[in-house]
Amino acid sequence: MDNIIVERMGNIAQIIFNQPKKRNAITLEMWRTIGKIATKFSRDDEILAIIIRGAGDEAFCAGADISEFHSNRSSRTRTAEYNQTMINGLTALDNVNKPTIAMIQGYCIGGGMSLALHCDIRIADETSRFAIPAAKLGLAYHWEEVKLLTEVVGPAFAHEILCTGRQFGADEALQMRLVNRLSSREEIVSYVMEYACDIVKNAPLTLTAIKKILQEVTKNPADQNIPLMNSLVDACFNSEDYQEGRQAFIQKRAPVFKGQ
Repeated sequence: MDNIIVERMGNIAQIIFNQPKKRNAITLEMWRTIGKIATKFSRDDEILAIIIRGAGDEAFCAGADISEFHSNRSSRTRTAEYNQTMINGLTALDNVNKPTIAMIQGYCIGGGMSLALHCDIRIADETSRFAIPAAKLGLAYHWEEVKLLTEVVGPAFAHEILCTGRQFGADEALQMRLVNRLSSREEIVSYVMEYACDIVKNAPLTLTAIKKILQEVTKNPADQNIPLMNSLVDACFNSEDYQEGRQAFIQKRAPVFKGQ
């Protein structure tokens, strides 16, 4: 059985963590696979949005597969190798040039929260549970993950999440702005699919520009690539899709974008 399943529905792809008996806990090999799939999808012009989810409805991802701790985290060297593989997978996910949506059902714990935070949009069902229990295990959360968490929820909630290590529910996650939206457990699959369908109706060049520009403007000002952002805006303005969008608006019809 594959631990990660890939599905495609038109312009929408799904990455599914497939360890339901372990609440979709993530293995070292799964981290490697995530990086490969993310890179592949980033190069595929036919895919315009990616949904990331867990198999079943009990868990998005309950963190690292603890059955591997003895083999993969038993020494400083092996721990460093594991952490670097995880970072490589998350970086590849960050670098995907199209919107990524985390569909969160049930448990979203530890490494599962890291995965969700590295998605552009997070939608959870009302039964979801969240936590980063590093403090309960005697571990320190990697500084880049602390930075990302702080950017999403702010310093006060980041302190609370990390220092208590406690589990909290979907309503609190929404209050913290950890998730964008909530849906019922029964309707979340259709809700997220409809949400993704609304995204892929839009111009592909604009979606790519939005993602890259948002990545730039959230950097330190000294590190921002202003010429890149200007070139992305110019590319959209000079595109055939912009002409199609204008004509469709005038003619009161749905535009047919080509990504050109």
